[in-house]
Amino acid sequence: MTDEKTATPLPQELSIEIDDGTANGIYSNLAIVTHSETEFVMDFIFHAPQPPKAKVRARIVTSPVHMRRLLAALQDNVARYEARFGPIKSSAQSPDPKAGFYH
Repeated sequence: MTDEKTATPLPQELSIEIDDGTANGIYSNLAIVTHSETEFVMDFIFHAPQPPKAKVRARIVTSPVHMRRLLAALQDNVARYEARFGPIKSSAQSPDPKAGFYH
């Protein structure tokens, strides 16, 4: 017989729903990431060249633990993308490697 206090809980299935507006997504060509001791804030922005105007399209606020997990997921997905399609080339338009991402 298994002691209930030491039994490993079974993983629960997570049902995720998405409405049509969210499923369509938004386009962002600029991101600003800031942080405090307790949270990270990511602003996803669309910067239109003519006229030079930028608008925040989405803001994500998350904990440091979840940011670390997001970073790992992004690194894993970029590695898998490049393994399948080849290296992602940096934009030739900007000599600044941080262009489009500010901290």
